[in-house]
Amino acid sequence: MLTKVVLVFLGVMVIIGMIGKALFPGTMSRIARKSLPVARCATCGRFLLGAKDCDGLGSGCRQKG
Repeated sequence: MLTKVVLVFLGVMVIIGMIGKALFPGTMSRIARKSLPVARCATCGRFLLGAKDCDGLGSGCRQKG
């Protein structure tokens, strides 16, 4: 009984995906082509996640403290 429910759910999801792809054929490719600006440290090149300054301990990078 549980496998039948899972298979019906997956089938419905496939049908919804096929309908969405038929209605909006180029949407996903446009989204994938957009590149978001990536914040990186100017000295060491580490990604800045929610911080203004790099707190990395690499050589040449500003250290806090």
